[in-house]
Amino acid sequence: MLLPLSDVPRWYAERKPQGTIAVRHGQDTLTWYELERGANRRARAFMAKGVKPGDFVAIGLPNGNAFFETSFAVWKCGATPTSLSWRLPRGEAAAVLDILQPALVVGGEADWNAPNRLPADFVAEGFSDEALNPPVARYWKAMTSGGSTGRPKVILDHHPAVTDTVAAPPLNIPFGVSLLNPGPLYHNAPFIVSHYALFAGGQLTGLIKFDAEETLRQIERERVQWVNFVPTMMHRIWALPETVRNAYDVSSLQTVFHMAAPMPPWLKENWIAWLGPERVWELYGGTERQGACIISGTEWLTHKGSVGKIGEMARLRIIGEDGNEVAPGETGEIYFLNNDGKDATYHYLGAEPKRRADGWESLGDIGRLDADGYLYLGDRLADMVLRGGANIYPAEVEAAVSACPGVRSCVVVGLPDPELGQRVHAIIEPEGDADGQVIADGMADFLKDRLSRYKHPESFEIVSAPPRDDSGKVRRTLLRDERAAWMKDGRAFRIWPAKAPAHAD
Repeated sequence: MLLPLSDVPRWYAERKPQGTIAVRHGQDTLTWYELERGANRRARAFMAKGVKPGDFVAIGLPNGNAFFETSFAVWKCGATPTSLSWRLPRGEAAAVLDILQPALVVGGEADWNAPNRLPADFVAEGFSDEALNPPVARYWKAMTSGGSTGRPKVILDHHPAVTDTVAAPPLNIPFGVSLLNPGPLYHNAPFIVSHYALFAGGQLTGLIKFDAEETLRQIERERVQWVNFVPTMMHRIWALPETVRNAYDVSSLQTVFHMAAPMPPWLKENWIAWLGPERVWELYGGTERQGACIISGTEWLTHKGSVGKIGEMARLRIIGEDGNEVAPGETGEIYFLNNDGKDATYHYLGAEPKRRADGWESLGDIGRLDADGYLYLGDRLADMVLRGGANIYPAEVEAAVSACPGVRSCVVVGLPDPELGQRVHAIIEPEGDADGQVIADGMADFLKDRLSRYKHPESFEIVSAPPRDDSGKVRRTLLRDERAAWMKDGRAFRIWPAKAPAHAD
């Protein structure tokens, strides 16, 4: 039976024992009844601010119970939520809001200058908490992503705002699940799996900010059955002293998924040895949902390094530089085609897909298939840096760095990092006799209103020759691989900034 997402809190409030908790963040809890009533009040407040069915509402809130009152309130308006980092610098926020044109922004920074906004601490006082009966939103979510041009884009998911109360939830999530979300809700995977838990009538335990030991503490306390990590989180948990890691009872865990970034094989082997291969799963795919690969730990042990086989809902091909499909074992660009054809699962605002004339689409990744149809990822295309599960496009960083006084030109590459996967490295050609050390030391302050903190360069290299040719092109892969080799040789070629930026949330 299909149930509108707007009705999910009421559905479970009427069917579960009174006082059953739906959402927990630390000591703050929301029962199903409280979630339903709070979302109704917020929805009416949003309507009073002009939100109509079919509109977009941007949510700029940190992880917390208010986030879920807000997302369900948006669906109760017949509208579509877009989740943004509440700390997004005004320049990035302005670019996203210009594309999205939301009817309302909830939270976010005051300097976003949104034309219609409610502050993060808004309380829906004076509004009725009685049930609403809105039309179903055409798109259940609209998530943002960077773009290879340095401009953001919005990915509209073509699934309507409904859930099936009978069919098994995706990703091994059982009905009534106890699910832990350790990731920021402005990223796609944390957003969807947290809401999937609620659509399945489960209890969601959220972390306000990731902490390795707190994660284990919550797994033990709430008897968590399902959790999704990025590899960086798994690295930090594994880096805990063994006595600390083994002090917590994690026997309740049935499924540990990881996605969003490549997983170091050594780290995966350790997690499989710790939890057992049947509990460790990996997913590879995009927010666009053209197709996805999933692999269990049991399969992985016989296909080490693979991200699995393409699922039943799509097809996958590896295309070589000549535009033709390559043989098994050969490397090329990964292309998907959903069984329902192009445009079946999403469309962009602010961008166009990388699509062949025959409808097959690429996310820009490189890989190969073995004889059994298992996919192995190679390097990402050279223009993307994957830092702690977050996609960072060099064009965006380069545009911001190049605007700094004293910078003539800039090229950004990702350098290997044992914990984050990659770190952002900026190769800078200064203007005239500008001091490279002064530029590096002042860059964090210069970028603070231009780029999210996790996108800031973490090391700088000052060069005298232009890093680009006369046409403005750059051989980024060559620059990256050259510097990776220098790192192995212990060569000193970098200037470290005075203050290192914080890790991505």
